[in-house]
Amino acid sequence: MSPTAAEHSHAHHDHGKCIADALAAAREICAQRGERFTELRGRVLELVWESHRPIGAYAVLEKLKADGRSAAPPTVYRALDFLMEVGLVHRIESLNAYIGCAHPGAAHASQFLICKDCGTAEELESPAIDAALAAAAGEHGFKLAGRVVELSGTCKSCAGP
Repeated sequence: MSPTAAEHSHAHHDHGKCIADALAAAREICAQRGERFTELRGRVLELVWESHRPIGAYAVLEKLKADGRSAAPPTVYRALDFLMEVGLVHRIESLNAYIGCAHPGAAHASQFLICKDCGTAEELESPAIDAALAAAAGEHGFKLAGRVVELSGTCKSCAGP
């Protein structure tokens, strides 16, 4: 199987650094909040950060089983829920999958660019988009409690020159 354009462009990308940074942020955030960052939570976070593609809970479960761990779906969902609660991962609703948070620990509304060709996802944090959504909702007397903006298209790598 040949690599996609996005995989090729990430050939020199250090996922190990992404994972190490995510784990360091997780330990710091959990320590600040007085939360336990268990070995399982850490492994689930590593699996989410393994690539820049969203990953489903059952794919995480399969990878845990491949590691020789006995895990059940509720265990994985609890770990993912915890990681979302403390701001370390996001759920991409349209894909029913999870991706690492590019800005862990900081409250923010995110937008996601999802490549329909290679499956990568990139987190944006655009205050202008967030403000426009809040203003548009406010014009209708609607107070936003939360928002997930997912934009589907073609990434720079897949679009080519």
